[in-house]
Amino acid sequence: MPPIPILLPVNADTGAMSKALTTVATPHFYRNHLLLPVMAAICLSTILMGLQGDFMLADRLYALQGHAWTLKSHWITEMVIHQQGKSVSAAAWLAVLAAWIWSAGDARLARWRRPLAYLAITTLLACLAVSVLKAVTGMDCPWDLQRYGGSQAFVGLFQLRPKTMPSAACFPAGHASAGYGWVTWYFFLLAVRPRWRWAGLALALMAGGVFGFSQQLRGAHFLSHDLWSLMTCWLVALAGYALMLRGVR
Repeated sequence: MPPIPILLPVNADTGAMSKALTTVATPHFYRNHLLLPVMAAICLSTILMGLQGDFMLADRLYALQGHAWTLKSHWITEMVIHQQGKSVSAAAWLAVLAAWIWSAGDARLARWRRPLAYLAITTLLACLAVSVLKAVTGMDCPWDLQRYGGSQAFVGLFQLRPKTMPSAACFPAGHASAGYGWVTWYFFLLAVRPRWRWAGLALALMAGGVFGFSQQLRGAHFLSHDLWSLMTCWLVALAGYALMLRGVR
């Protein structure tokens, strides 16, 4: 595969530019950004979904709340983190979209058009990909299961769901994608400010982690749901980086 050049500001030092180009021009980039994350996700999924790790954690959270999802309607988890969190993420995306549109009409910002296009388009696609997978997989939320006071029997990801059961859409985690969708910041900053990429990644992981754990406290998701929300967003972000920022100088 041909090397993927990186967009750096004109005043970037030569050493930083050479190091950044070396980072993405070798197979090590794809090993570190594709192979290793996927392998790690599969190993964690084996623990969470295959070895009952999901149930062990959910059982503990359920028991700590008095064997009920008492935080399901709490104002912090529902109003602040769930509802307002989505609004903040949507506002951030609109700001990126506005910056992209502005750059299209301002010649001084021409160098930022493609990176901003990547950030706006790929972040949206990451969240949409999670939504599509939720509809396709048809898995129940913990609060729907008999184990946690609901009415449904558990049906695994690769098990055939009986037609008599109502539809469900809880895997991957949708709300967590409002935070994890911003892992695009890592690749955006890798292209324009490589030294800041880890800060961008940490911010996205923090937001997704808070959103995801809050939903686990409410009984809306298992940990594996959040894991694959993150992985879906990461893979979309990586694909977008390869397709949209390749060839940028």
